[in-house]
Amino acid sequence: MNMHANTGADVVANGRSYRRPERPVVVICIDGSEPGYIERAIEAGLAPNLDRLMKTGANTTALSVIPSFTNPNNLSIITGRPPAMHGIAGNFFYDRDAGVEVMMNDARFLRAPTILAAFQKAGMKVAMVTAKDKLRVLLGKGLDFTYGTAIAFSSEKADKANLVENGIENVLEFVGLPLPEVYSADLSEFVFAAGVKLLKTFRPDVMYLSTTDYVQHKAAPGSEVANAFYAMFDRYVGELDATGCTLVMTADHGMNDKHLPDGSPAVIYLQEILDATLGAGATRVILPITDPYVAHHGALGSFATVYVDAAMKPAVIEVARAIEGVTVAITAEEACERFELPADRIGDVVVLSDRNKALGASAAKHDLSGLTEPLRSHGGLTEQTVPMIANRPIEVPAGRTLRNFDVFDVALNLVR
Repeated sequence: MNMHANTGADVVANGRSYRRPERPVVVICIDGSEPGYIERAIEAGLAPNLDRLMKTGANTTALSVIPSFTNPNNLSIITGRPPAMHGIAGNFFYDRDAGVEVMMNDARFLRAPTILAAFQKAGMKVAMVTAKDKLRVLLGKGLDFTYGTAIAFSSEKADKANLVENGIENVLEFVGLPLPEVYSADLSEFVFAAGVKLLKTFRPDVMYLSTTDYVQHKAAPGSEVANAFYAMFDRYVGELDATGCTLVMTADHGMNDKHLPDGSPAVIYLQEILDATLGAGATRVILPITDPYVAHHGALGSFATVYVDAAMKPAVIEVARAIEGVTVAITAEEACERFELPADRIGDVVVLSDRNKALGASAAKHDLSGLTEPLRSHGGLTEQTVPMIANRPIEVPAGRTLRNFDVFDVALNLVR
């Protein structure tokens, strides 16, 4: 394979065309960045670079995919398509044939090639840094590290990066920061610092940076913790912008309080309710937010799927719709059409809760000992609106609703 072919033609990935960049393009996914975080930091005088870019470049919003979780949205961003095409509808699904619950953090579950892989095959240099290694594995599918034209690693396992699997070694020395703790803001700062260093040395044509929502799960917009995070982010935004790159930022999902006035989690334990009304063992509730990093959300989000025999679907929907705080309870067929989901990776009924309620299975199944702050989480329609910010003006066709997975289209095709 000739990794250095350069015909000058647009790069096509999953049926979408992207122009070859005239300058380096950097796309950032700020995990969990609910609209308001950046604005509150600006109001506090802590984000002058973002303030400037949002006035001279572009400042709008986009809609994430549903479920508004990290993996489905990052994979939509990196493929430019919704979950129905790429196959990642959450972190977990129930494999009916095998009779087991399966975690979708392996690249074999991804059904569509990535935009980065397409650009590398078109002869360009690409780079990608994620906070969590689970994402690096998925987002890095299809990259070839043989030719020195691709680099991909995570903050979480930066000390383990090697030339064969990541296209780079000695990352801690390269970035100049120690290995960060997984549950910390430092995990995201390492992503930004690595991005700046890569842009100045490796000089990729296209780079994707994806953070963690550790801070957003703990702190609301305008809080001291949140403002400190966005002040840090702002410094790196200034450094990236100073290189002359095209910089476009979005988020995978928003974030909302999902707790009671006393600070305890506001949870609808759906499995308990279904067991009580329809009989134990009649249904299986799967929470696709579940992943190896549940300390900051306790596997509680606003999206659940229910596996149940066809004859009982109407009863499940009836029970779910009667629950205070449930806003959507529909069949899988309706959910696939409305939310563009892969039919074989979701349950028979899809349930979403409102802005201030989370969905759980049963109380005994959730370890909430890691929740050191009142629960903030995501997954539903109320976390679907996310920022879309660019350091240059963009031209969005009239009548078009931007999705967060249009971010590479914005960066490569719509920036003026």
